[in-house]
Amino acid sequence: MTKPKHESENIHPEVVKTQKAPAIKKTAAKKDGSSTLKGEPAMKKEIKSEKVVGAGNGKTQTTVREGIVSSLKGINEIEAEIVSLVRNTVANTLQATGSTATEGLNVTKDVLKGAIAATEEVGTGLMISTKCVAKGVVMGVSDVGGDILSVARMTVKGSVHGAYEIGADVGVVARRAVDGILEATKEIGGNVEEVAKVVVTGAIEAAGDISNSAILTVKGMMIGVIEGLKEVAGSALPKARETTTKSHHKSSHA
Repeated sequence: MTKPKHESENIHPEVVKTQKAPAIKKTAAKKDGSSTLKGEPAMKKEIKSEKVVGAGNGKTQTTVREGIVSSLKGINEIEAEIVSLVRNTVANTLQATGSTATEGLNVTKDVLKGAIAATEEVGTGLMISTKCVAKGVVMGVSDVGGDILSVARMTVKGSVHGAYEIGADVGVVARRAVDGILEATKEIGGNVEEVAKVVVTGAIEAAGDISNSAILTVKGMMIGVIEGLKEVAGSALPKARETTTKSHHKSSHA
């Protein structure tokens, strides 16, 4: 008796291979519960990585922004404290001596020496403190009715000399001192143009005590200060005056 053949025995070998082929595409389970075809995990990880980086950038941006805002607020508070300290110290000292004419200059020298000594001790801060100290000195002298012009001149010259002594940028320090003086002059209702003329000239004179290159550096920084102040520009910067004179001479001959 012939045994009946099993159905699988009648199937061609190639067909068998074809039917078993799909088994290769089994899904691979992942720890996160998702599943992908074999050969695709690398692509999936790449997409996931991009999402994480994108989220990180937003958080980093917020962190940096908040940190800088906080630091800037702190700097403003420090500057205000320095101005207040110097202003009160100068005013109280001059009131105690009772002589604003002669003591004003001496107090200014002492204040500048103290400020420079502080920056040397800390190792930084001259750029920030110079403006605040200059502003505080002028306001303190103004509080007791002192000579603003003389003190302003002494302040800027002392700042330039002090910067040179400790190896700081004389041009930047001169500009910071002038900015502080003019800011104070505006707040107390003084003559800004007159004070600007005095401090710009004083800064250039102080630079002349150092070197020719220092003169050029300070003059370059002062041009920005006197922008828009035509009367000051003519008298404070000799080159500007000479250029104007030559131009006028040429036009008259024409």
